[in-house]
Amino acid sequence: MIRDDLTSQTDLTEHGHGTGPIRSRRPAYIDFFPPCNNACPAGENIQSWLALTQEGKHFEAWQKLTEDNPFPAIHGRVCYHTCEDSCNRGAIDTSVSIHSVERFLGDLAITEEWKFAKPKRKTQKRILVVGAGPSGLSAAYHLARLGNDVAIYEAGPIAGGMMNFGIPAYRLPRDVLKAEVARIEDLGVTIELNRKVTDLLAERTSGNFDAVFIAIGAHIGKKTEIPARDANKILDAVTFLKDVELGKAPQIGRRVAIYGGGNTAMDAARTAKRLGAEEALIIYRRDREHMPAHEFEADEALSEGIKIHWLRTIKDLDSTSLTVEKMEIVDGRPVPTGIFETLAADSVILALGQTTETAFLAGIPGIVFDEDGTVIVDKNMMTGHDGIFAGGDMVPSERTVTVATGHGKKAARNIDAWLSGRSFVKTPNNPSVSAEQLSVWYRTDALPKQQEHIEPEIAISGFDEIVGGLSKDEAVYEAQRCYSCGNCFECDGCFGACPERAIIKLGAGLRYKINYNLCTGCGVCYEQCPCHAIDMIGESEVS
Repeated sequence: MIRDDLTSQTDLTEHGHGTGPIRSRRPAYIDFFPPCNNACPAGENIQSWLALTQEGKHFEAWQKLTEDNPFPAIHGRVCYHTCEDSCNRGAIDTSVSIHSVERFLGDLAITEEWKFAKPKRKTQKRILVVGAGPSGLSAAYHLARLGNDVAIYEAGPIAGGMMNFGIPAYRLPRDVLKAEVARIEDLGVTIELNRKVTDLLAERTSGNFDAVFIAIGAHIGKKTEIPARDANKILDAVTFLKDVELGKAPQIGRRVAIYGGGNTAMDAARTAKRLGAEEALIIYRRDREHMPAHEFEADEALSEGIKIHWLRTIKDLDSTSLTVEKMEIVDGRPVPTGIFETLAADSVILALGQTTETAFLAGIPGIVFDEDGTVIVDKNMMTGHDGIFAGGDMVPSERTVTVATGHGKKAARNIDAWLSGRSFVKTPNNPSVSAEQLSVWYRTDALPKQQEHIEPEIAISGFDEIVGGLSKDEAVYEAQRCYSCGNCFECDGCFGACPERAIIKLGAGLRYKINYNLCTGCGVCYEQCPCHAIDMIGESEVS
């Protein structure tokens, strides 16, 4: 019979005859870095809040999640969940649906009206954030939680930035967006709408701001030269989506062509369909394999009746049609073939990417721009001008809501440190754990809970949300699919496997410790550990 009380194990320590002195290696509990955490651009401790969700501790899970990201209900809908691409469970059956659990926690917080805890200390420092998009809001949130006084100046009429004007309501309902922004305001952050900053240094001086974070995003659609007899028939996707959001949808006709192959092109086409276009056709100069849009975005667009003409480029446009040239891929690049065709189109929407309006920063000493107009920042997110930081789409980076949110957090920590005359140093992570390092002896075939989707023919009739959320039971089930890679979850495997009874249980939530007087270094605990929370260390490495 295995004795599992601490007193009995202490007795074994005093009277046992372990072979510790002749070990060449010893086991040690090490919190390795889960691959999901490693892949999250917002830096969330995903494994931790999944574990709390498993236990039904939903408020605590939400608190843990929002230590890093104030937008769980938003990110659970619009994040491209790179964490799931890295999930070790995907190598065994199917990745944990992390985003759906995140959405559940975010939606529950809105329903239950959970609030952020107010800071316990005030720094007496004042920071200006320019832009109320995901990066600006994230920075303001983290700065406020650190005790700083934060004001956001937003040029537009609504807070949210491209979350409002670039992501259609069928993907991100506006009441969800407003609720998560309101929670940041409740923390003490002030947001001034319709306030465009044209002289940053003057605003900093007049407002008595100690530091500035600029996060104006990329709201200007890129242009291209297309010969057209009626230039009014050419729209840019960013302006088109913004006008639709503001209730000023333009006349687009019955047949609409969208030029581009990114996620914005998919959104523009699906929006056109919802506005009544009988035909929405995407024209892209490469093939599907090389399109920048995410696979599921293209799949959803096709399911809603959007047509996609791959390997085509627009050459000419008149009032009712356009001329396209067929392309072919040669050495990975699209090359013209000289073969043309005519397609019916009443209007063309250009979705060729976005640029940022950073000209107002050009006269500020020290600020340097990249070739594409983005602002160069250092490792601390600071520009070349002391006390002016920048992030989000306006700096060189991948342009997603999650990356922008991560920039806001990183900038906030560096701004807070800079204001107190120090440097923020992030604690380095332990190595990440791969699927090959797991020993999932308890493995069960548990497929993920699928979120419900509205039928395509119903979806295109309006802007209602097309994807449903999980119930409490479904969210707990999905969280329980997590393997807890690299981190002990107290399965008692090591405790039961040790032939020397050298593993001591410390109690619920306290994990274990190893009695090295009894441990022989046989490695049985290490070999059976399902999540690779134990590593074998050479005795010569022990200090």
